[in-house]
Amino acid sequence: QVQLVESGGGSVQSGGSLRLSCAATGFTYSSYCMGWFRQAPGKEREAVAAIDSDGYTRYADSGLDRFTISRDNRKNTAYLQMNSLKPEDTAMYYCAADFFGRAADYCSASWPSYWGQGTQVTVSS
Repeated sequence: QVQLVESGGGSVQSGGSLRLSCAATGFTYSSYCMGWFRQAPGKEREAVAAIDSDGYTRYADSGLDRFTISRDNRKNTAYLQMNSLKPEDTAMYYCAADFFGRAADYCSASWPSYWGQGTQVTVSS
């Protein structure tokens, strides 16, 4: 059974940093594309970053030069390091995974198959 569990969210002031983690179980982690998505109240879900099984990455413009996605295949964990956070980064952040998805597609041509429960990030000005 595929399970993704996010952690690391919280409340920070503008300019602060957070590192989100996504612990994965129930599948061959190294073969999966891992992505981070977010959804703010009243807004649509949007892609933030993705990293595929070959290590390629892609970032949304909103996080470019501020966010870094990485993965540790030994720990079956993906990370999203977020620096210089802004109030507009406030959202629920979700980890997602898809088998052999490509980072260029944020892991899927539609939406990834597997999702975590999310972790809240709140940035105050």
